Amino acid sequence: MESMFRCPLCAAPLERRDGAYACPKGHSFDISREGYVHLLPANRKHSKAPGDDKEMAAARNRFLSAGYYGHLRETLEQLALRYAGDAPRVLDSGCGEGYYTAGIHAALTSAGRQVTMAGVDISKFCLRWAAKRTRDVEFAVASAYHLPVADGRADLLVNCFSPLAAEEFRRVLVPGGVFLYVVPAADHLWELKEVLYDRPYLNPEEAIPYQGFDYLDIVKAERVITPRGQDLADLFRMTPYYWKTPKEGGQRLSALEELTVRANFRVHVFRRL
Repeated sequence: MESMFRCPLCAAPLERRDGAYACPKGHSFDISREGYVHLLPANRKHSKAPGDDKEMAAARNRFLSAGYYGHLRETLEQLALRYAGDAPRVLDSGCGEGYYTAGIHAALTSAGRQVTMAGVDISKFCLRWAAKRTRDVEFAVASAYHLPVADGRADLLVNCFSPLAAEEFRRVLVPGGVFLYVVPAADHLWELKEVLYDRPYLNPEEAIPYQGFDYLDIVKAERVITPRGQDLADLFRMTPYYWKTPKEGGQRLSALEELTVRANFRVHVFRRL
């Protein structure tokens, strides 16, 4: 099977065989029973289990599967259809539990495109969900700053709320390749922050140029949502606010049965020069 991945030890191409990926130099990496492969060398791990933990990954999977951020997924699908060619190679860096990855792959496939797609995330717990969500995409535990992908291998790169490694993204994209970068809008989840904090703040909104990229567009994806019960708890659990909220703010949120919030995003579209 054609793979987008390269060996993290020697940078040789990887070939997917039954139960493992292997390179010509004899390095081999087992595929987990869920379907992902671990390509993060031990010397690049900063903890025993980096990234989202098991509970956060499960919360993210439940919340996104309920469709609250479906408008962002649809926006990414439309942008992928606009910028991807007939046989695109697509990389989702920081793919999480695969909600947007699966949507983009399905949209391109339904449009008759011959898609080769991979997703990477530093959390093995997220990738357990991602690999279950779609079997048509290959997934690997890896760092965005050391992507196990050859130079110029991707035509389209997607990054949702994950570390922006502009130099590494430029390396793996072909000249003319497109990079979709998703960030929260200034007022994203503003009503949630009003509950959690005595002095909430707006998210910064900037159009930052990156060396080696041409700015093409900034696309809005906006919707008002009302998560209730477990969905509201899951929304809080999957955000950075979970780790930064005073005890009193968490108590105020726990007392609510539902909360109407703005789910507003910006998709920055770049083309690699």
